[in-house]
Amino acid sequence: MKYNRILLKLSGEALMGEQQFGIDPDRLNEYAEQIIEVAKKGVQIGIVIGGGNIFRGIQGASQGFDRIQGDYMGMLATVINSMAMQQALIGKGAKAVLLSGLFIDRIADTMSSAKAIRFLEEGQIVVMAAGTGNPFFTTDTGSALRAVEIKADIILKGTRVDGIYTADPEKDPTATKFDHITYDEAYNRNLKVMDMTAFTLCKVNDMPMYVFDMNTKGNLMRVLNGENIGTLVTK
Repeated sequence: MKYNRILLKLSGEALMGEQQFGIDPDRLNEYAEQIIEVAKKGVQIGIVIGGGNIFRGIQGASQGFDRIQGDYMGMLATVINSMAMQQALIGKGAKAVLLSGLFIDRIADTMSSAKAIRFLEEGQIVVMAAGTGNPFFTTDTGSALRAVEIKADIILKGTRVDGIYTADPEKDPTATKFDHITYDEAYNRNLKVMDMTAFTLCKVNDMPMYVFDMNTKGNLMRVLNGENIGTLVTK
């Protein structure tokens, strides 16, 4: 395997599958199968999932919600998705633990780097919910923070697009794909791969990221086998 310990970032929107809202069980189980396949090869896996299929804090603020309350609602949406992922993994025979940036002790243990690393070293898949646990931070920033905290080798950002392009390939047919790009170049080109805070965390801590299409079954294993099917982002 190309990497020993990864932080897998998944979007909440991707969990909708073909639905308009919520969690598509088929997509959830497909993701769980890919993750378990990789875990069986000995790769240590931390997971961060967004909450956009249920609620986005920034969207709520634009609709009149207080930004702070909206962000906490978004964090709770990530908890719902993370609980679903944990149960999908356990239902398929994997060992998976749920940690949270918010104190919700009846549902999840509180996140700490030492705890997460211990679980990873024990062979458990660690799902980390509620972003950073603070308002005004996205789950992209949460995934960057968690990757640094668990000393991951790389962030694997699973999306519905097979990498980073010069423009949105779903809107611009002339867009061309990058095989490799720096964080500075991605930010200066306004490619919206991650927000500035997440970019800064990754750059300062020399944390690479690989963007790939998670919706094609088997792609997670292909990335870990070293196949060039996405875009690598480095310092």
